[in-house]
Amino acid sequence: MQLQEMLYTQGFGIRRVCSGLVQQGWVQLWNAQSNAWEQVLDSTLEIDTEGLRFKVQGVEWEYHELGYVLLHKPAGTECSQKPSAHPSIYTLLPAPLRQRPNKGAIQGVQAVGRLDQDTTGLLLLSDDGQFIHRMSSPKKHVSKVYRVTCKHPVDDKQVQRLLDGVVLDDDPKPVKAAACEQVDSHVLDLTLTEGKYHQVKRMLAAVGNRVEGLHRWKMGGLVLPVDLAPGQWRWLTPEELALLKPGK
Repeated sequence: MQLQEMLYTQGFGIRRVCSGLVQQGWVQLWNAQSNAWEQVLDSTLEIDTEGLRFKVQGVEWEYHELGYVLLHKPAGTECSQKPSAHPSIYTLLPAPLRQRPNKGAIQGVQAVGRLDQDTTGLLLLSDDGQFIHRMSSPKKHVSKVYRVTCKHPVDDKQVQRLLDGVVLDDDPKPVKAAACEQVDSHVLDLTLTEGKYHQVKRMLAAVGNRVEGLHRWKMGGLVLPVDLAPGQWRWLTPEELALLKPGK
């Protein structure tokens, strides 16, 4: 793959812009043999992308054929490219992640499902359409665990009703929690395998309680890292991706 083409696939602009970045001396490649960064001025240079490390304008990047990103969503942000009242989560990402091309169009990574503006925690983003579908489809039964802080004390009857299923106003079929564990007098860990509109809040309202705080801390076998602060992002590792496979 030519260097300018590689930069284009990684979201650094159209090919002409990527070629200009190289020709202006803004791109460096890591040479493992010399254990040093080397400036490259030839935008048509053929490169091997396996294990590729490069710098653009002094910032180091790794090559990713497809993007799989983990974001710790902070409160007061919307999972929308065109937010209505709060900042978009996409403003927390660097420009290359927002500009990665997909099927000839600049689309960037997209949120895998959505969290409400006041909900915090684990949010995945990707430009892999099949991955987004698999993680979002209720038919795939990918578990999502929410730490729910309730306004009123939680009792055993409420927990059992959540497990047995509650009827929401737009669906006559009862919606069940896959698991429900009481953590404290006002706190639950609620596991769901589908994602209806404001589902957790409506389920708690249906059993006579109210959600005061909502934090998603687990998807499949993947737990939100404790060292990833609100508003921070990082690439998912292959091991973490494996934790998101069905059955995990």
